[in-house]
Amino acid sequence: MNFEAIKLMAATTADPSNQASWTSMLITIVPLALMIVVFYFLLIRPEKKRAKKEKAMRENLQVADEVVTIGGIIGRVLSIQEDTVVVETGSDRNRIRVLKSAIAENRTAHDDVETVTIKK
Repeated sequence: MNFEAIKLMAATTADPSNQASWTSMLITIVPLALMIVVFYFLLIRPEKKRAKKEKAMRENLQVADEVVTIGGIIGRVLSIQEDTVVVETGSDRNRIRVLKSAIAENRTAHDDVETVTIKK
């Protein structure tokens, strides 16, 4: 028998302990990657969508809209500045100046009518 050929074959074959380390590394990395993907789709992505929707709502405020502030004050928008809004509340017509970021909800439904072309 040629022992040198056997030694050469043994040196070129993969070490079983090396395969075990790769599998153990995969066993730890795969669940971690899955958790990151799940957190993205369950927590991060919906939060970004909600923040984008709120920002669009605040940018599209118009005079005479009925709004609700974060503190629960309900009123109509009288004027809009760059970062503040003057809100009139109640029948006694109290006026409050609030930040746009304090507007939680716009209760006025706007019809966003697109231009429709009629073909003859």
